[in-house]
Amino acid sequence: MINMRLDDGVAIVTLEHGKANALDAEFCEALAVLFEKMREQPEVKAVVVTGQGKIFSAGVDLKRVGAGGAAYVRDFLPLLHRLYDAVFFCPKPVVAALNGHAIAGGAVLAACADRRIMARYSGNVGITELQVGVPLPALAFEIVRTVVPPRYLAEFALGATTYASDDALIKGWVDEVVDGWELMPRAVRLARTYAALSPEAFAQTKAQIRQPVTERLAASGAATDEKVTAIWTQDATLVRIADYVAKTLNRA
Repeated sequence: MINMRLDDGVAIVTLEHGKANALDAEFCEALAVLFEKMREQPEVKAVVVTGQGKIFSAGVDLKRVGAGGAAYVRDFLPLLHRLYDAVFFCPKPVVAALNGHAIAGGAVLAACADRRIMARYSGNVGITELQVGVPLPALAFEIVRTVVPPRYLAEFALGATTYASDDALIKGWVDEVVDGWELMPRAVRLARTYAALSPEAFAQTKAQIRQPVTERLAASGAATDEKVTAIWTQDATLVRIADYVAKTLNRA
C-alpha cells in the first residue's frame, strides 16, 4: 500500500495502492498515520511523496463509494480530511514528485505539499469533482485555494478541467516540470535544501503560511462539511457517481 524508506534524513514515500493509488478509507488512514508518525521522528528531516507507474493518484475511489453508499461516505470523508490535515499541516518539508496523473482528490493530495515537481508529459493535473457531481470538502477546498493562483481558482473548481504538465506549470498547479529521469533526484535535492534550514524556523514559517486555512476552517469548516456530506450522500449524487463509474472508469 505504501513504501517508505529513509535516505539520509529524507523519507521517500511511494504510494503503491493498486494501479491508480485511489483514495479509499484504508489508504487514507494508513497514509495519515504514516505522516503523523513521521512528524514525531527526529530522523526524518523532510519527505518526498511520489507514486508508481503512470499515476500519482487518481483521487477518491468512486467504485468504493458506489459500493458502500451513504454509510461508507460518512465514514470515509473524515478519513480523507485526516489525510489532508496530516500532510498539509506537517511541520516538516514535504515535496510532491508527480510521476503521473494527479486527479481530483489526488491533485489535492499533491497540493498539500510545500512544492510540487512533475515529470514532463507524464499525465494531467486538476480537480474534476464537479464532473462527478460532488463538491470538495472544506479542507480540500482551502488547500486548493491556498496553492493555486487566485485568478485560476474559479476556472479550476468550476471548469473541472485537467492540465498536462506544461500547462499545469503555466497555470500554477505545479512549481517545476522536469524530464522523467530527473524527477526523483530533483525532488530529493529540493527536500534536502529545505531540510538544511532551521527546523523550528521552517515549521513556524510554514504555520504562518497555513494560518489563513486554520482560521477559515475554524470559522466555517464544520458547517461547510455538513453541507458537503449531505450532497455526497444524496441518492441523486450516488446515482451520478454510479453513472460516472460506468461510463468512464469501467470503460477505461
